[in-house]
Formats: sequence, structure tokens, C-alpha cells
Amino acid sequence: MKDSKNLPFLLLDNSSMMSVLNEGEFKCYNITFEEAKVILEAHNTDEFLKCFSNPDIESVIFNHLGIPKCDFEYKKIRNMRPGQNALVFKLYCTPSETQPIIQADDGVEAKKIQNVYVYCQYLVRLA
Repeated sequence: MKDSKNLPFLLLDNSSMMSVLNEGEFKCYNITFEEAKVILEAHNTDEFLKCFSNPDIESVIFNHLGIPKCDFEYKKIRNMRPGQNALVFKLYCTPSETQPIIQADDGVEAKKIQNVYVYCQYLVRLA
């Protein structure tokens, strides 16, 4: 683990974000996908700790942001430290107003039941 002056940059999702907010004072900023991409590209892979195991979020990070796939070290974190930063990928699901049925390649029918959205946040623990 890095010393207190060089804390790892955390990668979080909805549930892991809630678990790191146990104590302290935080500031959270909504950011664009482009800003998230710049943050990821500005650091080395070993500077990040991935605190989630959701493959859908990893798909967002690599496919939709257009960065090369890499293996971030995984660690479950319970508390952020003062001065520590995090990039949060949050899934937001809404029911589908329409339920179109499509036929998959193998002939099975699939029905749309929800819309899935992702947005990014930058989280800093101040104190």
C-alpha cells in the first residue's frame, strides 16, 4: 500500500461508494466521461485500486471510455483516508416505458425491461 502522501486512487461503483463514506467530510463532483477518461489516462495502473467486481462497470471503463483494458488491483475498502480521491461509476436504472421484443441470434425472444444509464463522479475526502 502506498504511504499517506501517495494514497491509491479508488475506482468505485454505487455500493462500494456507500461503504467508503463511513466517516469524514467529502466533496463530490459530477464529471463527464471525457473527464473520467483523462483521469484514468493520467495515472499508472498501479496507482488505482478497484473496489468493485461488477463486469458491467468494467465494460463502461474500457469500452465506452475507449481506454485499453488493464487489470486494476482489487481491494475492498471500508474507509477513504483524508486527501484520498476516487472515481465513481454509478449505474442508474429506470423501467422501460416500452417493452419491445427482439429475437436473439439463437432464436430466443428477449424483452427490454429497463434502461441502464451510467454517470461518473469524482469524490474527495477532505477530512
